[in-house]
Amino acid sequence: MPKKKPAVPPLPPNPRFEEARAQILGGQRNRQGIGTLSEKTVHAVLKKYYAPDEDMHEIPIENYVADIYTGKEIIEIQTGQFNRMREKLKAFLPLYPVTLVYPIPRQKWLIWMDEESGELSEPRKSPLTGSPYMAFRELYKIKMFLKDDNLRLRIVMLDLEEYRLLNGWSRDRKKGSCRYDRIPAGLAEEISIDGIKDYLQFVPYGLEEFTSQEFAAAARIPRGTAQTTLNILTYVECVERIGKQGNSILYRVREW
Repeated sequence: MPKKKPAVPPLPPNPRFEEARAQILGGQRNRQGIGTLSEKTVHAVLKKYYAPDEDMHEIPIENYVADIYTGKEIIEIQTGQFNRMREKLKAFLPLYPVTLVYPIPRQKWLIWMDEESGELSEPRKSPLTGSPYMAFRELYKIKMFLKDDNLRLRIVMLDLEEYRLLNGWSRDRKKGSCRYDRIPAGLAEEISIDGIKDYLQFVPYGLEEFTSQEFAAAARIPRGTAQTTLNILTYVECVERIGKQGNSILYRVREW
């Protein structure tokens, strides 16, 4: 069990999230040690956040198990690999509204753990920051469901601590290491997509006709991420292709 628990700077309070976090970290998980349960901490905290009543958790529906079933809707917490959601979505969407929750680290503090002693390093803030546009890499995997009226999305930007084991192949044992668990420190932002028009919030202000390179510059994201985003925005008909500018596709925001 870890010998100490480094703290990270707090965000403005979100009482409901803090209550969910306290219940998960202060209960069985805290007694057994970080990451010892099969359900990782980010998933557990978010499930408690969206449904404090545990009677709504892990409900069998159509030969699958829903993370949350409220009696009116299904909520699924998915930390990645959206391709694994395809069969569930095929089963769930004809029956109920489904909200798919995707957490993204906004800021991250890395903490290294010695496997034998449980000793933890001091937290080091990662220079990388997360962006809501990172969700589009996963949304591409379930692109065929994005126009379904029963599908809703929540992109949850979290500040968190990431614990990694010192078990890599490099001399300092960090390269090739395994992630042990991620502990939410606070909820920074929650972005909702409840319908097709909500995708327009991802088009940077002021863009009317633009290339993927111009979109990337305005959104401050890599061009590859911009191209994936525009692929989705085109599919849901928030933007349209109107021709070419040199070798680049030219896009325009559709009028509604």
